[in-house]
Amino acid sequence: MRAARRTTPPSPPSSARTARGSRRKPCCRRGRLSVSVSEALPRDRNVVRRLSAADAEAYRAVMLDAYARHPSAFTSTVEERAALPLSWWMERLGAADGASGDSVVYGAFDDSGALVGAAGLSFETRERASHKATLFGMSVKASARRVGFGRRLVLALLDHARARAGLRVVQLTVTEGNEAAQKLYEDCGFRSFGVEPMAIALGGALLGKVHMWCDLGEGRA
Repeated sequence: MRAARRTTPPSPPSSARTARGSRRKPCCRRGRLSVSVSEALPRDRNVVRRLSAADAEAYRAVMLDAYARHPSAFTSTVEERAALPLSWWMERLGAADGASGDSVVYGAFDDSGALVGAAGLSFETRERASHKATLFGMSVKASARRVGFGRRLVLALLDHARARAGLRVVQLTVTEGNEAAQKLYEDCGFRSFGVEPMAIALGGALLGKVHMWCDLGEGRA
């Protein structure tokens, strides 16, 4: 008695396969996620990176907002900074044509890709002080605080400083009484070494500045 012949059902026409395939949604297989190009995440989501010339306008807006909202944190006024041309801000980023390279600025970008914070380093050009840099213009928008952006900005700048030949010290000042900022810097390795009394005048008050420093050589093998 012959065994029944097994038949293979015909394959569906290619048009049907295409139609069914076009309805498939991205899926996760064995740890691989299939995502279309249009669904890819923006490059600057929840990151801290060095700012470039393309970021100059956003950087200017963030800093002018900081000068206006937190006048005691800065020596310059919002009016003084607002009067400066965009080329000045590009120079600040170290991104203008013919820029001296005396400073760099890093920025923090939130989940939407918007610039929400920034901080910079300026480098000494004098030979006998060329081992020092100054951290300046630290600011994070109120809506983006308490998620670690401030710490990430400071640590990114310290990493940049350590990678620069000959640098040994990063210094900064923080307005006396700004305990949250001082605690952040201490957590990142800074130590205070003195207070400058009556450092800035604001609304009839004279405020002191705490001077802090970080030894880039500490902890190295």
